[in-house]
Amino acid sequence: MRANILLLSIIAVFFYLCAAVYTVWHMGTYAGTVEWAGTLGMGLTGVMATLIAFYLVLVHRGQSGEMAMDRLDGELDEDDPEMGHFAPWSWWPIGLGGALAILFLSIAGPTFLIPIGVGLLLIMLVGWVYEHYRGNFSR
Repeated sequence: MRANILLLSIIAVFFYLCAAVYTVWHMGTYAGTVEWAGTLGMGLTGVMATLIAFYLVLVHRGQSGEMAMDRLDGELDEDDPEMGHFAPWSWWPIGLGGALAILFLSIAGPTFLIPIGVGLLLIMLVGWVYEHYRGNFSR
């Protein structure tokens, strides 16, 4: 986990420096105007990497000790085998992606698709959340 924290910290610093250099370069080239799309894009990418690194620091602190993957002498069998519950058969994420594609397309173009996209989005979200409460895979 320490390697992930270090890597994300380096990425964050890189994007902060890129945003600063990009802003100064653009201001020097185009008569002092700031190009906000690139500056904010790179700056917010640095913020995202900082937030993920900070979360990993908190998780590392809260687990009270190093995991086997952090030690050089650690074996695969020493880690916790339960990493979470995943549904590999689920088709709901694909439908959710399609609903989001329709919604974003309708915002950019034909606005009559907005209610259809929102309706499909709600159906797909409810289906994905409740897929383990009904049918063959209910608990």
